[in-house]
This record gives sequence, structure tokens and C-alpha cells, in this order.
Amino acid sequence: MQRTLPSLLKLAACLALAIASTTIARAADPSGTWKWSQTGQNGQARETTLKLKMEGDKLTGTVSGRGGETAITDAKLKGDEISFSVTREVQGNKFTAKYSGKVSGNTIKGKVETERDGQTRSRDWEAKKE
Repeated sequence: MQRTLPSLLKLAACLALAIASTTIARAADPSGTWKWSQTGQNGQARETTLKLKMEGDKLTGTVSGRGGETAITDAKLKGDEISFSVTREVQGNKFTAKYSGKVSGNTIKGKVETERDGQTRSRDWEAKKE
């Protein structure tokens, strides 16, 4: 009985670690469709859709909104921290929005930074998984 108890404790510890590892890996996978709404300069709400795909350690995706669908660039996922950029062209001018956030279940909360007239602007964003 004395030899069996330590063996059972080791087995239980290994199982707990395996279950925890599996849970963490799944929680950090942002693959899927995410949506959020933001208020534009004219006060109207605009809906944005983000489609993400995680293959191995490579994160890809697209963002769609009133300007159509645009591929994301510089996408990274480290643990539950996500970041990516979206470059769009408006009236002949290109601008890049840099998104960063934390994936938590069916929510991503973070900041988006844009530069306009040499000034960096930051605002909050929160997406919900569909």
C-alpha cells in the first residue's frame, strides 16, 4: 500500500498537468469569427468582422467593414496576447491600425492605435466571438 499511494499521487499529478495544458492551449486559440461595433466620426455605429485562423504557430486572417475585406499583417499570438495590423487606403491615403489585446474565452479586449497627422491615437476595442 505504501508504494501504491506515491504512484497514484504521481499519476494524478501527471493527469492534472495534462488536462491543464490542454485547457490552456484551447483557450489561446483565437480561430473563428469575431465582431465588434464602433462609433464613427459622424456618430453612426459601424460593425467590423475579424476572421482569424491559427495553423501551428502562424496566425492569419481578414478584417471586413465598410471598406471591404482586408488581410491582417504582422499577426502574433503569445499565450493569450494577440496583435496584428490592418493597412487600408482611404481617398488615396494609406493608414495602418495596430491592434493588440488579450484573448479571454469568447472575448478579445485591447487597444487599437492609428496615426494621423503625426499624432498617435489610441482607443479601446472589444470583440465577441460568434
